[in-house]
Amino acid sequence: MSSAERVKRPGQGAGEGAAPAASPREVWVFGDYRNFFRNRVTLQLLSRGRELARDLGGGLAAVVLGREVERWAEEYIAHGADKVYLVDHPSLENYQVGAYVRLSERLVREFGPEVFLIGATAFGREFAPRLAKRLGTGLTADCVDLKLDREGRLVQTVPYFGGNLLAEIITPEKRPQMATVRPGLFSEPPHDGQRRGQIIHLPLPADLPVERVRLISSEHQKERGESLEKARVVVCGGRGVGSKKKFRNLQELARLMGGQVAATRPAVYADWVGHEALVGQAGKQIKPQVLFSFGVSGAIQHTAAIGEARFVVAVNKNPKAMMMKLADVGLVADANQVCLALIRELRARFEKQSA
Repeated sequence: MSSAERVKRPGQGAGEGAAPAASPREVWVFGDYRNFFRNRVTLQLLSRGRELARDLGGGLAAVVLGREVERWAEEYIAHGADKVYLVDHPSLENYQVGAYVRLSERLVREFGPEVFLIGATAFGREFAPRLAKRLGTGLTADCVDLKLDREGRLVQTVPYFGGNLLAEIITPEKRPQMATVRPGLFSEPPHDGQRRGQIIHLPLPADLPVERVRLISSEHQKERGESLEKARVVVCGGRGVGSKKKFRNLQELARLMGGQVAATRPAVYADWVGHEALVGQAGKQIKPQVLFSFGVSGAIQHTAAIGEARFVVAVNKNPKAMMMKLADVGLVADANQVCLALIRELRARFEKQSA
């Protein structure tokens, strides 16, 4: 377990008592610890945040709100945070957007971070725009890269025009510089149980707004198998698969291989599969051990997200398709026929093993 110095501030509102001042040009990452062991985007942001803080000459901090959440603060220190701003209170047990936004606004106004990074998850897409609006600063959504320019400003890279182009956006005047960042882009830092950090316990202000929506009950929905970003085997289909019915064969092949199914933008927009399967600049980044690519042309907005795949097998009728040039093995054939042949072979092997 990481070694953390704990600082508690007395009182009920921001500005009461004494707490260490923020480091100059501090980089913050919002700690969304819910579903911690599957949703790793906060740890990935700590990795890039560490680099940005170093280049800015400042520190790296996480913000954690909730009930009985100190263990997550310790995890963030072990993964690279120098400091954690922690508000621990029973009323924060369940996420409520109004309270979380107003509380985060107060923390930002008091401690003045230079950069504030948030995962581009369903939570981040709801939370971050509201916080940016209250702070009167800019927000770049769904970033695929972050870096600093020569003047130390955060350059936020996002795809636009349907992922065909990349734009670099800066926030020249307002602070903090805010961005939501897609999961799977950066490698999470290793866990270091010997790292030392500081957990600053802050009180809950008494005048937070009363939520208009009250949570009565909730039920955790278990995910099946690995997440697409972590899958060792990925079966990806594009427009060349031909139809929604044929795309179901790819899903069956992925199941038999113990992998996950993915898709390009045309397949998703044709409603052959849900948006959660989209791989590309407008979707997820993947790095499987083996990637099977069926009927994928190889447009840059897709191939930019598969660059870390270890071994690629492409099936396409067009031998000149870019995906065929990028593949380790390319088969000039009908994608559906090859997929069905693999399914038959795998089923035959499983039946033989079980006999």
